[in-house]
Amino acid sequence: MLPRSSVVPMPLLREPAAPGRADTLVVMLPGRFDRPQDFVREGLVADLKGRRADVDVLLADAHLGYYMDRSVLDRLREDVIGPARRQGYRQIWLAGISLGGFGALGYAARHGEEPGGKVDGVLAIAPYLGSDEVIRAIGREGGPQRWLASPAKLGANDLEQDVWQWLAHPPADAPPVFLGYGRGDRMGSAHRLAAGLLPDGHVMHVDGGHDWAPWRALWQQWLVQGPLAPSAVRPA
Repeated sequence: MLPRSSVVPMPLLREPAAPGRADTLVVMLPGRFDRPQDFVREGLVADLKGRRADVDVLLADAHLGYYMDRSVLDRLREDVIGPARRQGYRQIWLAGISLGGFGALGYAARHGEEPGGKVDGVLAIAPYLGSDEVIRAIGREGGPQRWLASPAKLGANDLEQDVWQWLAHPPADAPPVFLGYGRGDRMGSAHRLAAGLLPDGHVMHVDGGHDWAPWRALWQQWLVQGPLAPSAVRPA
């Protein structure tokens, strides 16, 4: 399947399309060959709205074409996060699945603390975290920290390396990251390496592989136990 061409601005779908604005926005990023509407079809938007009626949802058509031409982070900043901040959202969360999880982490690593582009947290479900070659190299070196200190690591301005650098050595004001994955996911070795870099309580895993059933189970678990759970939300 050939990637679609990237367009400017990035197409967005607000779901459900209703008047007014909540204080919290969740921006959802799809996987490699998925579309924003899949979050609706698979029930994830309904799950969120069922738990938190006071949250807006923005589905970004951040497809593979934006990653291939290296424009995805710029488009997220210019077309999604920046405008949302100017609209007055007090909290903005990025939630991505598979390639979208990589995009969410990449955005947070490079732009997540910038004035006007800040995000308040990231949920990465079954994220792509680098090529097989990169993940094997991290394993051979004995973990992300040793790989990052190795001269054999990737070159400058490589997003895969930047994501690992940010996860391994987050700035003091870095937004929190939550990771979820299926125990049988084909990218599980990378997920387990990343899990070792996150605080207790920020990692979830369920049975299943790289597919919608475990992704939705992880999403539902996060909605119940994570920082957007109704019991975790406190008045300002």
